[in-house]
Amino acid sequence: MSIVTKGGDKGETSLLGGERVPKTDTRIEAYGAVDELNASIGVALAYVADKKARKMLRQVMNDLFRIGAELSAAGSNLTKIPKITAEHTTTIEKEVCRVETKLPKQKTFILPAGKKAAVHLHLARAICRRAERRIVALKEKTHIDPEVVRYLNRLSDLLFIYARLENKKDEPVKYD
Repeated sequence: MSIVTKGGDKGETSLLGGERVPKTDTRIEAYGAVDELNASIGVALAYVADKKARKMLRQVMNDLFRIGAELSAAGSNLTKIPKITAEHTTTIEKEVCRVETKLPKQKTFILPAGKKAAVHLHLARAICRRAERRIVALKEKTHIDPEVVRYLNRLSDLLFIYARLENKKDEPVKYD
């Protein structure tokens, strides 16, 4: 079967369960932003040196597929899809705490600059924030598990702290 289906040629796409919607649908906007976030994390992984961070980011990429499925099924009667749980969010919180202990206390704003890994992590963090905003907008129209928003909120913290970790050996680029 070819990847070319021509099903989207008229500006529509299918959600889980087969419902056809415009590509501008808030569900598409939400999970499209999550897909973009996932791809940006993949780019960052090409540069991240820390082994524990690499392992965690690979897990995050899998978690983001879960979120994409949840968003694609939003408003449908599909219930047997993997979901993000409080345990996923707690895992990220614990990792943020672990890494924070290795870093000096932050006393100034930090510019999204530095080593290649750090700048890609900062970009992923900004995309994460956009995905979070898109999901909150979707939440105004249909039920979205609040854990999805909590997870993305913690994930943006994790991406920021990983960027700091990658820049640790160099002087961080501080806001004047």
